[in-house]
Amino acid sequence: MTEVLHTVADWQAAYAAGASPYALLTELLDRLDPADPAWIHRCTPEQLVAQLAVLPQRGAATPLWGVPLAVKDNIDVAGMPTTAACPAFAHLPEHSATCVQRLQAAGAIVVGKTNLDQFATGLVGTRSPYGEVPNSFAPAYVSGGSSSGSASAVARGLVPLALGTDTAGSGRVPAGFNHLVGLKPTPGSLPMRGVLPACRTLDVVSVFALTVADAALAFSLFEGAEADEARFNVADPRAPWLGGSRTVLRLGVPLEPGCDAALGWPAAFEAAQDRARALGAELVPLDFELLFEVAKLLYEGPWVAERLSVVDTLLADHPEAFDPTVAQVIAKGRDQDAVAAFRGRYELESLRAELQSLWRQVDGLLVPTATTCPTRAAVAQAPVLRNSELGRYTNFVNLLGWSALALPCSLPDAASALPFGITLIAPGGADAALVDFGLRWEAAGPALLGAGLREARPADRRLQALPRAEPTLLLAVVGAHLQGLPLHGQLQERGARLQARTQTAPRYRLHALPGTVPPKPGLARVPDGETGHAIEVEVYELPVASVGSLLALIPPPLGLGNLELADGRWVKGFICEGTALLGAPDISQHGGWRAFLAAP
Repeated sequence: MTEVLHTVADWQAAYAAGASPYALLTELLDRLDPADPAWIHRCTPEQLVAQLAVLPQRGAATPLWGVPLAVKDNIDVAGMPTTAACPAFAHLPEHSATCVQRLQAAGAIVVGKTNLDQFATGLVGTRSPYGEVPNSFAPAYVSGGSSSGSASAVARGLVPLALGTDTAGSGRVPAGFNHLVGLKPTPGSLPMRGVLPACRTLDVVSVFALTVADAALAFSLFEGAEADEARFNVADPRAPWLGGSRTVLRLGVPLEPGCDAALGWPAAFEAAQDRARALGAELVPLDFELLFEVAKLLYEGPWVAERLSVVDTLLADHPEAFDPTVAQVIAKGRDQDAVAAFRGRYELESLRAELQSLWRQVDGLLVPTATTCPTRAAVAQAPVLRNSELGRYTNFVNLLGWSALALPCSLPDAASALPFGITLIAPGGADAALVDFGLRWEAAGPALLGAGLREARPADRRLQALPRAEPTLLLAVVGAHLQGLPLHGQLQERGARLQARTQTAPRYRLHALPGTVPPKPGLARVPDGETGHAIEVEVYELPVASVGSLLALIPPPLGLGNLELADGRWVKGFICEGTALLGAPDISQHGGWRAFLAAP
């Protein structure tokens, strides 16, 4: 291999040039250090040959053909041991987790199982008998957990993609500490069969990647819960953008971020906010106290008993098999009972109801992924305290069923030995919308990938697939629904997004309809051979589910039909009954409704 391959695009290009999967992957496996604590199990030559023997045909359905994948060791891979970082728990699964099966069907090759905080309990990456995973920039600091090995393997360029899991932030904190993208999907939006639970009602499988495009591609290939699988959260996909037709995207930011000054992170978060403003966002300072109340429930409420339910027999019979801190955390579940479980659920639902107004104020939350990054020595001295400091902006997200995307922000400099990351949080079902924003975010920031691997190239950031989103259609508006006019709010209420300001084909006439309140025009297509005009329109992308309620608000003689744009495309648009145009003034010479209203 003349050049180390880092991104999915790198691997795709190598195979397009005729490279052999066996040769490239054998070379990769040879480079994996047996002493590297990021790995619990590395793929053997025999396991590689077995996977290549069933590699599907290369084509459009296999965008990950021959692409190496690392898998966190609480996710089953057939023929590779699952330990959850506890040797006494180790077993050899016959079947891979559904998410792994789907990625393998798309051509991915599993090259190993990665280290983690034992039983996915921790945000530090130090609670494993297989070794502490150091930060990929500054080894004295933690890598973040619990998906420590997966993040480390991607950040150092060993693999382009890795699966993690996320209950309290395990798919986001390691991304922030290692200058990575960490896509944490909406709970309930993906298959969980074959994934060892931490909290079964909250867990998701997450994706680590060097770019938003790679993370989105991987998730798009395994998303969708199985039909016969128990689901504890259900959120329908939302439109593939944030902000609807507001003039600006509104992002909530914490009034008191709490970033560690010793690491230079207050300035780093200020810089992140400046980047968001440069991307057109309006930042809205918010009190996060209700969210912090939700977060407390994860480890101070009955959900810790859910962790205990997974390993209660092993903990009772073999307490020595556990990391001492993990045992201490999980054993707290014995203090919970059914009454506490119901009270905890009632408290969560009460807080959820209070938080409903949040999404009327803002379209998303922009937060530090973590406010500090401790050294491994500091964690050893106060393991629970240092860990708890890392979940300030992560612990509440899955409890509320929301989606999140951790994004790289700034690289180490004279003020800090560590990178700084932010997380964008949105309602459940907004995974595609987060990807849409994330693509713009990374294009506006440093181009260096991972732990100083190389500069990003255009191919690295080319979007190949989006997560599922609510179906949409294009709607052209010509009159009172234009931005700034009286009925524009009807589009805003339905989450429409402005796509273009353009004109119709020169085949239309525009008339001022007398007696309409508010004043409205009527648009009509002229017959072939008659003179028409190009009329100014705004084209919006609108969720299909919202069209019916909009149609119900349209009074006669107006309606929705098909409309031809100047570029030849046909979209849905406002049209008018022909009889209503008899005697209505022809205002086509103005070129549009807004120009007519402004005319003397």
